[in-house]
Amino acid sequence: MRRLGILKTGAPPEPLAATFGGYPDMFRRLLGEDRYEYAVFDVEAGELPARPEDCLAYLVTGSSAGVYDPLPWIGALKGFLQAAKGRAGLVGVCFGHQVMAEAFGGQVIKSPKGWGVGLQAYEVAEPQPWMDGAAPIALAASHQDQVEVPPPGARIVAASAFTPFGMLAYGDQPAFSIQLHPEFEPAYARALIEARRGSRYSDEQADAAVASYEAPDDSRRVAGWINAFLATL
Repeated sequence: MRRLGILKTGAPPEPLAATFGGYPDMFRRLLGEDRYEYAVFDVEAGELPARPEDCLAYLVTGSSAGVYDPLPWIGALKGFLQAAKGRAGLVGVCFGHQVMAEAFGGQVIKSPKGWGVGLQAYEVAEPQPWMDGAAPIALAASHQDQVEVPPPGARIVAASAFTPFGMLAYGDQPAFSIQLHPEFEPAYARALIEARRGSRYSDEQADAAVASYEAPDDSRRVAGWINAFLATL
């Protein structure tokens, strides 16, 4: 069985983690509990793989941290991603999308557009061989930071007007990343919004975001993309 490393860079709020599990649990459910031998590395606690070759690929999770925050583990993670280039596959989600961009020469900012929250749609601009076509996708969003300048050689695979660099594929290594959250089940996404109501989001923002989850999402489809990408390695 092939080994997939999950680089855990954050955790859900404590009351939600008790119900929904942590981010590694969400990704195991998304990709298939028995599809890979999963190895979880607590990057926030300073844990990283000894060698990039220790796993077939690495998936970098979301985090409440910003890639520009002066936290020692963020610099260490960027260094590991640079060392892993061409030696293991890489998949980044939300913070993972952003930290990959920064590690490989891009730039991330706290966007003046504000929060992207709720179910959001991306148009597919450049389908990859491991994708199932060019139909738009709708997934959970929960971010204020965005990639402002993509890394050299990265191609825009999918995006929206709000998030113009929403999904990137790297031409010089087996790697891709997405700003949206395929691992967020609607029940978790709604609970997260409610936990942040009145602090990060206004009531109007929260109401609209919660209501957006009445529409279907493309989590299973994007899970298929990730699994198909990993199958090429």
